Amino acid sequence: MELFFDNRQNSITIDEELLKTMEKAMVYCLAKEGLSNELEISISFVNNLEIKELNRIYRNKDKETDVLSFPQYDNIQNAKNITCLGDIVLSLEKAEEQAKEYDHSFQREVVYLTVHSMLHLMGYDHDDDLNTGRMRQKEEEIMVDLGILR
Repeated sequence: MELFFDNRQNSITIDEELLKTMEKAMVYCLAKEGLSNELEISISFVNNLEIKELNRIYRNKDKETDVLSFPQYDNIQNAKNITCLGDIVLSLEKAEEQAKEYDHSFQREVVYLTVHSMLHLMGYDHDDDLNTGRMRQKEEEIMVDLGILR
């Protein structure tokens, strides 16, 4: 897998262990869906101000969010010769806030958001109750399989 990390914030340090755990989770997500890990994915780390602006521009929602996913393909099942899966934009500031709110580690929150975003890149959504249930179940399965518990 070819990962491109772009750290566009300067308030939270990202260590190598976290990056390796994120990569492991991403490879596992691809394998779980039967996709090759010979794909490009970019991940940008931003602050709340930048993700709020991106959320306003791309989703017409003028509020902070934790992660945004920009899939390369609308329907990955029908895509041929996939080389790039898409882009992930993750607010480390929001992840830190949510880790405190949910009383678990920052690493767990970042990996969960990575899994969540990977599922979006692979076609999952939470646009209705049925799809939300499917996506949440898949997220939990993957986190348990990775041994990253609450």
